Amino acid sequence: MSDTAFKQWWGTPLVGLAGGYIASQIGWPLPWMVGSLLAIILVRCLTPWQLGEIPGGRKCGQWIVGIGIGLHFTPLVLEQVLSHFGLIFFGALVTSLSSVVGVWLLRRTGEDRATAFFSSMPGGSGEMVNLGARNGATLSLVAAGQSLRVLVVVLCVPAVFKYLLGDGVPLQGTGSVDWRWLALVFPLGALLAWLWQSLKQPNPWLFGPLLVSAVISIVWNLHISLPHGASQVGQWLIGSGLGCHFNRAFFRRAPSFLGRTLIGTALTMLIAGLAALGLSTLTQLDLRSLTLGMMPGGIAEMSLTAETLQLSVPLVTALQVMRLLFVLFLAEPLFRHWNKEDLV
Repeated sequence: MSDTAFKQWWGTPLVGLAGGYIASQIGWPLPWMVGSLLAIILVRCLTPWQLGEIPGGRKCGQWIVGIGIGLHFTPLVLEQVLSHFGLIFFGALVTSLSSVVGVWLLRRTGEDRATAFFSSMPGGSGEMVNLGARNGATLSLVAAGQSLRVLVVVLCVPAVFKYLLGDGVPLQGTGSVDWRWLALVFPLGALLAWLWQSLKQPNPWLFGPLLVSAVISIVWNLHISLPHGASQVGQWLIGSGLGCHFNRAFFRRAPSFLGRTLIGTALTMLIAGLAALGLSTLTQLDLRSLTLGMMPGGIAEMSLTAETLQLSVPLVTALQVMRLLFVLFLAEPLFRHWNKEDLV
């Protein structure tokens, strides 16, 4: 690694740690993610110091978090999740369709169809940029819209849940630390992540470890967890990576576009909350878990929020994964159908 590259990111973990520590001291939810995220954004926006992303840092954080999420799955939990498959399918579909609000708002600004569509879809930033590139979208705006959506959800949702909705129903025992199993799960998770990445599949460093740990936990009916502090390390690495996508130029870029994206995200979150309320009333499932699972945020961020607030991590993860699958497989066909219908 060159000295120039090292100079760009050496301060990132330190600033992230400082932000995470301050947030933990004031009792902010998801402190090590939100604190590190905000600290790095503030430094990049208010000073000339443009902190760079730690090489492989966010992937490492996703690896740790993915393992931790997967360990929440057991045969009993899997049975409960599968018994609510119809609800999970419907909830994810509602979240995906609610993105139409964002598309409409951006079209009102004068954005072209491809940019408005792929900026508003609640999928991963990288995947939506790739789909947008194939369909003629303005990639800088797609990336900006996706990044802003994740930022808003990560900053707002944990705070609202903790301070307005309470802490939820405590989970049954989270399990002990078994280093023998962890010594097997972590390398296998990294291997599958590497294979997933080589096949150019979405979110490999989260999905690969999550799948490995979930399968092993279910097959051997494990009741183990990560050691104390591991989740915080994952949060810190993910938050530090996310923060490096924002600076003054980002917030000055196309203010009308960003403003409408912000409004669209807020409306999508409101629709998700109302839909979760309806589903909870019909099924008697925990409102908090349903709402969190239907939020248009990232899988890692929302699952971590569920874990921190003692909600049903598997239910939240299942809803988030189903929504992502909807977007990844249906977004491009729907967009092309939309264009085709207009041309007829």
